[in-house]
Amino acid sequence: MKLLVTGGAGFIGSHFVRAVLADDLPGLAGARVTVLDKLTYAGNFANLGPVAEHERLDFVPGDVADAALVDSVLRGHDAVAHFAAESHADRSVVSATEFVATNVLGTQVLLDAALRHGVGRFLHVSTDEVYGSIPSGGWTEESPVAPSSPYAATKAGADLLTLAYHRTHGLPVVVSRSSSNYGPYQHPEKLIPRVVTNLLSGRSLSLYGDGEQVRDWVHVDDNCRALALVLQDGMPGSAYHVGGDTELTNRDLTERLTELCGADPDRVRHVADHTGHDGRYRLDDARIRRELGYRPRVDFAEGLEQTVRWYEDNAAWWRPLVIS
Repeated sequence: MKLLVTGGAGFIGSHFVRAVLADDLPGLAGARVTVLDKLTYAGNFANLGPVAEHERLDFVPGDVADAALVDSVLRGHDAVAHFAAESHADRSVVSATEFVATNVLGTQVLLDAALRHGVGRFLHVSTDEVYGSIPSGGWTEESPVAPSSPYAATKAGADLLTLAYHRTHGLPVVVSRSSSNYGPYQHPEKLIPRVVTNLLSGRSLSLYGDGEQVRDWVHVDDNCRALALVLQDGMPGSAYHVGGDTELTNRDLTERLTELCGADPDRVRHVADHTGHDGRYRLDDARIRRELGYRPRVDFAEGLEQTVRWYEDNAAWWRPLVIS
């Protein structure tokens, strides 16, 4: 298989690429990978360092919204795994322009190119944030999207556009929506690495509002294994949820991280909540378990400790990314 991975130098995308090239993902052993990545602040070629010289990897710097480039790169590929996105909700509140350009227009450019070149499978990687907030229970794949932030709105738009290309053109697309990911190589603007890198740097830590926002967590390794299943065996024109079975408030999570870092809890201070901050996310992932046999394997306590230790051991990776 020849696989195009957009955003393959980002957090989840680079993990997927490293796993494919290590032949660690079901059904993708021996696949050749082309990474297309714009290398914005969140796209870091160092994330591909362990496989940078791999004989089955080709890297193309560029923008998914560049139609001519995408058309030339996509030609000859059997499948697309589309990770490329502006993904930080806080940044989208300040300015949504780049989110619309990359997340919506970029997805449309890729879909058009995939249609022209007869791509056999197209996976669009999305998020639980498209649904907004849910006070109890969990969303199913049939739940209506109700995004709160401009970021989530652009991801919801890209999801719907992707599914429409199946209904309109018969393009064999699938959409994944996962719970909050964690693991190594995640940019320090995200919650877990932000907490850890602040604590390791001796800084105080800001926690939004009362810290009672609830998130379900899935290790990036589990998510990528699920994505491989969805890419190959998901029903075209369908969405699949990927959960992690670990619900925590942001305050509880921060307390765990503070303990793992051996830091003083007094370094955590509460600040005013930001606009569009959802209260609780929860996905019902019964479908992917039933149809594709997915189960999360990484124990959260073990995965969280391993993640903290990775950041402790890889300060040279994250220190240049931390904004003072």
